[in-house]
Amino acid sequence: MEQAVPIPYARTLAEARLYLALTVDEAAHEEPPVEGPEAWTVRSGGVEVLVPYASEAEARDEGERFGVGLSELIDPGQWRLAGAGYARRALADDLEYTEEPGDEGLFQRVVSGWEAAGDALGEALKFIPPGEDEVPAEAFWTEAGLAAREAEPDCFLRDRLAEDIAFYRQNLDDFRRLNG
Repeated sequence: MEQAVPIPYARTLAEARLYLALTVDEAAHEEPPVEGPEAWTVRSGGVEVLVPYASEAEARDEGERFGVGLSELIDPGQWRLAGAGYARRALADDLEYTEEPGDEGLFQRVVSGWEAAGDALGEALKFIPPGEDEVPAEAFWTEAGLAAREAEPDCFLRDRLAEDIAFYRQNLDDFRRLNG
């Protein structure tokens, strides 16, 4: 008898969506979340993730886009890569907005992009134990995460993550100052 693979839990809908984007073939279409008795089920390309209502509410209360505590779905290397991806999109949208100022939807995409970039790096930072200066090697469990650490180990130092978060926040502040 074949045992069913347990459905993984995400802390928030944002984390579930990012996990699916990192895990499922790009051609797959994410379906709208389905409400259950205690959690949403988010599906894409045959992959399902559960998001408990309680953890989503806790994250919103705490202002944590991706969730409170450590991710069990996305490792620090993937968070680093996701942060860089959000930053690239925010920069592209920022440049587009400069050419066509006044588009409120585009303005919000830029703001959201810079915020998500900083929040993603904040998730990688959570993996550093108190009193330590870097993400420990055992915190990486995915092929992409391990490759990111191998390629740029200095990117997982506490000071470097903090500097990069500050850089993303500064870009957001500059964008708002110039366009808000």
